[in-house]
Amino acid sequence: MKRIVLLLVPLVALVGLLAVFAFGLNRDPTLVPSPLINKPAPDFALPPVAGLGSPGFDSDMLKGHVSLVNVFASWCAPCHDEHPELMALKATLGVPIYGINQKDQPDNARAFLAQNGDPYAAVGADSNGRASIDWGVYGVPETFVVDARGIIVGKVVGPLDAANIKAQLEPAIARAKGES
Repeated sequence: MKRIVLLLVPLVALVGLLAVFAFGLNRDPTLVPSPLINKPAPDFALPPVAGLGSPGFDSDMLKGHVSLVNVFASWCAPCHDEHPELMALKATLGVPIYGINQKDQPDNARAFLAQNGDPYAAVGADSNGRASIDWGVYGVPETFVVDARGIIVGKVVGPLDAANIKAQLEPAIARAKGES
């Protein structure tokens, strides 16, 4: 009887591990839950990106209107991919987009925005990544929807594209505006 139990325990453990791995393979990595959804945006004050000519960015700027907060960096390849979408959103959404420039050199950030356009109403330099941590950022790019009370109501992990704008971003903006 002991032999049977000794043989079954590893087999049951193996089957359990395989089930966990199989479940994990079917998960969408962009649907990272955020503990900050429906909570106030973190309290922060970021200086401007040196030489950009844009003001810095702080939590008070998020109150009184629906807004987007986009965490980006010039060294981030997916940030380059999503940038045309941000430029289009600036022209079509009717909500300000604020940028948190994560762990970037000011010269590189300025060159990135000069070359690709600047969709941001303000950009804060998060040189040590502390503000990004407070926002619960897993990696750049990430985009948050904040309502007029300063409450985070939505989050898109990864680069924005037509599909996640329609499926995630637009519904979160509608909720923030009280349209849904």
